[in-house]
Amino acid sequence: SPFVLMLSLKMSLNNVLRSLSNVFIFILVCCSYMIENVASADYGTALTKSLLFFEGQRSGVLPKNQRVNWRGDSALKDGQDVGLNLVGGYYDAGDNLKLGFPMAYTITMLSWSAIEFKDKLARKKELNNALYAIKWGTNYLIKAHPQPNVLYGENGDPDSDHQCWERPEDMGTPRTSYKIDEQHPGSDLAAETAAALASASIAFRSVDLKYAFTLLTHAKQLFNFANSHQGLYQNSIPPAGKIYSSSGYKDELLWAAAWLHRATNMKQYLDYIGNSGDNGGVRSMFSWDDKYVGAQILIAKLVLERKVPSSGIWAQYKANAEQFICSCAQKSNQNVQKTPGGLLWFLPWANNQYVASATFAISTYTRYLSSHRAFLQCSGGAVSPSNLVSLVKSQVDYILGSNPKKMSYMVGYGTNYPQRIHHRGASIVSIKKDRSPVGCKDGLDKWLNRNAPNPNVLVGAVVSPDQNDGFSDNRNNYQLGEPATATVAPLVGVLAFLA
Repeated sequence: SPFVLMLSLKMSLNNVLRSLSNVFIFILVCCSYMIENVASADYGTALTKSLLFFEGQRSGVLPKNQRVNWRGDSALKDGQDVGLNLVGGYYDAGDNLKLGFPMAYTITMLSWSAIEFKDKLARKKELNNALYAIKWGTNYLIKAHPQPNVLYGENGDPDSDHQCWERPEDMGTPRTSYKIDEQHPGSDLAAETAAALASASIAFRSVDLKYAFTLLTHAKQLFNFANSHQGLYQNSIPPAGKIYSSSGYKDELLWAAAWLHRATNMKQYLDYIGNSGDNGGVRSMFSWDDKYVGAQILIAKLVLERKVPSSGIWAQYKANAEQFICSCAQKSNQNVQKTPGGLLWFLPWANNQYVASATFAISTYTRYLSSHRAFLQCSGGAVSPSNLVSLVKSQVDYILGSNPKKMSYMVGYGTNYPQRIHHRGASIVSIKKDRSPVGCKDGLDKWLNRNAPNPNVLVGAVVSPDQNDGFSDNRNNYQLGEPATATVAPLVGVLAFLA
């Protein structure tokens, strides 16, 4: 009958629509999966490159598994002026100096990355490379600490180094070794090194217990030294103050105590934090010079885990950490500035250094919030973990090329990245291709001021745009175009978080 026919047609039409709907849903799911995996692959590639950068910054005798093959052995006499072997460690930036203060911060942030994002690093097959990067630094820091109250904090002289342009393999400038001791204290340097070795001990605990114990022993001694002989390190090592001058040492002492508590669970470090009397307040940035945000986040974790009270000084630490994150999320009364293109703006010198550390703080705290099903209550409204993930992605995407110049500020990532970064080793022909020595002044004339791209690609190096999203790809642009280990170290953790 017509009724039966119409009913049959309607049922057939419904089946067709249902099938089409299922197909549409399937396509959406597939597209979503593909988009997610494309993004993950990009962050994974950037993660790999970020760890390669540290191989390009190595000082000393390079290992057999060295992947950055345009570099050679360098600074093989470091420490001879004081009768010690101080060979190894990292050059901090585009010069040939080894500076303990930023190096120790670099190792702390690499270790925190390996602790917090261990599983993600392992899934991307980068955990071993992260541990290698840490150990290259910690091996040097152990050698730099020959006695409980002695720590070497610099190799090289900034004045002579900065007057020359030569690859590290050819270095002819003085390699003076500078130290702190009981008569010449440096609480910031000693405490940051304690934080580096304590955090590294946690990272190595599951793979090399004996090495982890050695690291922790040095960390405890250095914290005691820093606390019992207080002072600014640049007063004892004046040349270091020309480059990495410390604004204070209370933050490093707090930071080191927080790491030693996490590494040992000993009450004495928790008591130190509780009785500090200086929680730092709300900070405007997290950096190689200002560790308060890092310490506040470690302490906030204890509050979330109910290992300390959620009131008094402990609540203040947590509130300060959260207020910094709220300001980055544009949800506070004093928000962090942004460039027109959307990059968080902290300082005109190497701004991405502070973007990297801020996004690391946000990434880590996002994990803590998610694991406790919590969110931020900012003065400008609630902020969920997913909101924070979006914020972190926006900043990393900007660095990797989603910016007004469509340029990746990570060297070697993508097809459009800076070709003339301010870096001696990268800008001079590799010693593997031409063993002819490049003298101090030869380098200035032949390599610093030439227009051609750098002959060596320092993969994973990160530079910065200016406040208006501009960038001049010029080797003399050291304010924005000089990469540093302190920039890339926190970014390792952020990329692992997103990958």
